[in-house]
Order: sequence, then structure tokens, then C-alpha cells
Amino acid sequence: MSKTMINQTVAHPMVKFQRQVKSLVKRQVVQPTDSIWKVAFLFGDEWSHWRKEMEDFDFSMHDPIEDLLAVESWEEEE
Repeated sequence: MSKTMINQTVAHPMVKFQRQVKSLVKRQVVQPTDSIWKVAFLFGDEWSHWRKEMEDFDFSMHDPIEDLLAVESWEEEE
């Protein structure tokens, strides 16, 4: 009997964060033109983790949320 490997793609953690922020924009909690730092209050204790992740992708806390939402791929360069 042969085993078949299923190729499953695991989404980058930033995809989850991006979806959560997109939901906040959709519910009009924040605006796309607001600075990223405005979502810090909403993520509480998790914020330091997400801030580090965004900084790893060269985002500044003063960048607009729409820049974060515009990212199509979170692949890290090797």
C-alpha cells in the first residue's frame, strides 16, 4: 500500500492578524486611513507579539491600516 501525502499550506500568522484588522475596519471600529497603532488598544496583551511581527515586515506603527490590508502575501524572504 502506498501513502499519499497531501500538500497543505499553513497560513502565515500575519494572515490571521490581517483578517482580524480587516474585520475591525468592516465594523467601522477603525478606519483604513487610521494609523496601525490604533489597533494596539484592541489587541491588549497580544499587541507586543503583533507589533514585533509587523516590524519584521518593515511596518511602522504610524503607517495607515490600509497598507497592512493591502499585503497579498506574507511570505518571508530567506
